[in-house]
Amino acid sequence: MTSFLTHRAHVHDARLPIRRRHSALRTCITLFAPYGFRATYHHLTLSAAIPPRLEADPDALVRAVEELHEARVLWLARAEEYAAQRRAEKRAGRRAVVNPRPWWLRRWWEDPNRAWYEDPLRHPSLRLPEYVRRQNAILDGADLPGCPACGDEGPLVANSTGHGWVELCRGCAWVLTPCPCGQRHPFVPETPFKWKGIWERAHMSDDGMPNPHWPADQPVGRGKGA
Repeated sequence: MTSFLTHRAHVHDARLPIRRRHSALRTCITLFAPYGFRATYHHLTLSAAIPPRLEADPDALVRAVEELHEARVLWLARAEEYAAQRRAEKRAGRRAVVNPRPWWLRRWWEDPNRAWYEDPLRHPSLRLPEYVRRQNAILDGADLPGCPACGDEGPLVANSTGHGWVELCRGCAWVLTPCPCGQRHPFVPETPFKWKGIWERAHMSDDGMPNPHWPADQPVGRGKGA
């Protein structure tokens, strides 16, 4: 089984080629991605300031994997508590899973965060550990203000589904009021994007700041990236 900690160590290993270290970060994200793989990767490029030319700041990969690791430690602790709770409930004859399911067991196509999978730019701006702490607190019964995902308390954004309306968080597009039909509807990205451009960090500059010319200069087509 692929080990998160093994690949985290590879990200830290300055003796390895920089693209090998970037590949190790990618593997870590496949193993733990609170915002979904693409949105989590995009988030980390911003929070860790990963430049398009990895050689410009190799330490950015370390910053990214450490943020991911910190969030994963918090998740593992809560997941272990939940597993122990479920074992006790099953021994007591209570086998049904109580709704809502824990945030890490929700299926994305049924989840209020579906937009993050269809538009990786719309994830919360929270650091990943802050997001995990927030989700764990809600699971434990805390009544937190604002959007359950990001805490935004501003007015909601109404989107038409063609036969009804959904209300979304203006900050992260979390579905706060679903369509009356009860079905999930595709989320149309506000900003056109190509995954190749995000993967190759075309939205970043080598100084660690967002590229002011993106998305106009996105690469065309789809590829594996660097």
